[in-house]
Amino acid sequence: MKKTITMRRFTYVFALCFSLFLVLWGGGCDGDGSGGVCPATTLSIEVCDPETGGPFSLVIDNGFFPAVVGSQSVLEGVDGEGTEIRIEINVLDETEVVAGIETRVVEEVEFEDGVLIEVSRNFFAQAPDGTVCYFGEDLDECPDGLEQVGDEFLCNGEEPSHEGAWRAGENGNVPGIIMPANPRVGDVFRQEGAPGIAEDQAEVLALGEPIEVPAGDFGDTLTTEDCNPLEGGARDLKVYVRGIGLAIDEDAELVSFE
Repeated sequence: MKKTITMRRFTYVFALCFSLFLVLWGGGCDGDGSGGVCPATTLSIEVCDPETGGPFSLVIDNGFFPAVVGSQSVLEGVDGEGTEIRIEINVLDETEVVAGIETRVVEEVEFEDGVLIEVSRNFFAQAPDGTVCYFGEDLDECPDGLEQVGDEFLCNGEEPSHEGAWRAGENGNVPGIIMPANPRVGDVFRQEGAPGIAEDQAEVLALGEPIEVPAGDFGDTLTTEDCNPLEGGARDLKVYVRGIGLAIDEDAELVSFE
């Protein structure tokens, strides 16, 4: 299983990079996820400004990043070290006011070898033009496994790590773009706006590249490469399917959605 998933990803990345070699630059197609300097952003995040970018909506119907209350996506795979990964993405019937904006809460739960290691509550709202804005996340993480006690989580009986958690409107943080309204190949956009804490950005590599995942075969896709300047430009490949959302996250692939 490990070899199958890893080879599928390698083949996909190689084919994609080869086809785009003449038009893309910056070393953004490293199949091993190695880094380098992140490319300069090309899209303005002003569309997500809480003061000037609204009115924002809880109805998130962006084609490549829909967030319908009650929906769930599950991705599974095996990473390069042989660890079994499971990611559950749940759109909750909950909202949270962040930076004065009412946002939709999307919970992401991650398991490694069956052990719960991370739970995040992510905050999204949609701008008038269809851009999905990212207002931050609350995060609990424990590599040894999270233990839920009531509404809280513990790590070995103590407070878990919250590294990477951030909220727009606090400590100079600003919302980012998680998905543009009309993404185009070459678009580079800041996803997170927390200096020194969370600064991920993404570049659109391709549109319409066919994929095969356990949940099915899809052709209406968007391929991006995330880049983290806080980790030396480390890269992650992601593929989104219109009407579903995230279908490939590095070695994890969509196995079910509802």
